[in-house]
Amino acid sequence: MVVRCALAVALVASLAAARVCSAGMAASAHDFSSQGWSRGQVCNACHTPHHADTSVPGAPLWNHQTTTASYTLYSSPTLDATVRQPEHYGSKLCLSCHDGTVAVDSFGGATGTTFATGKALIGTDLRGTHPIGLTYDAALASVDKGLFNPDSKTTALGGTITKDLLFGTGNLECASCHDVHNSVSAGNSHLLRITVDGSALCLTCHNK
Repeated sequence: MVVRCALAVALVASLAAARVCSAGMAASAHDFSSQGWSRGQVCNACHTPHHADTSVPGAPLWNHQTTTASYTLYSSPTLDATVRQPEHYGSKLCLSCHDGTVAVDSFGGATGTTFATGKALIGTDLRGTHPIGLTYDAALASVDKGLFNPDSKTTALGGTITKDLLFGTGNLECASCHDVHNSVSAGNSHLLRITVDGSALCLTCHNK
């Protein structure tokens, strides 16, 4: 009980600092407590209160093996942004399970054997996904007229795109659309931060 309380306190403080929105980790798609390899824990596949890996940028109390994969990036003749290899602000952490090169149960120094499969497996070819690892700012919006100015356009979360959905200096990452701690109990199977009803998520940024 003491260890779990310490973990909860540490995570609340660190995740708040990282501006991660938590809507109910328990019973979410990332609650592995029912898996034998999780030791009945909800959080420790990704986080630990002690002996965390502090070498991973944007990873509060990180406990999971991090991918070293190189990715085939999204490209399009209509893309005005420069897409970078996933590194910071959560995208590389997401891909540390979802690219299929690291086992989901590779944490706490152990090498696991349970890999992402099915729809959970994105792989290392990101050409078929929404681009991540790009800077979305007012300058990009002025070039690409199909985008709203992120500094002034508000979202369903209450702030601007920059405040609510971007990281660091305007970086668009996996967590711009998905909340890793979100619950699926309300039918949100893709852990989206904004509903897709009426394409609301897409139309938050795309001026169509």
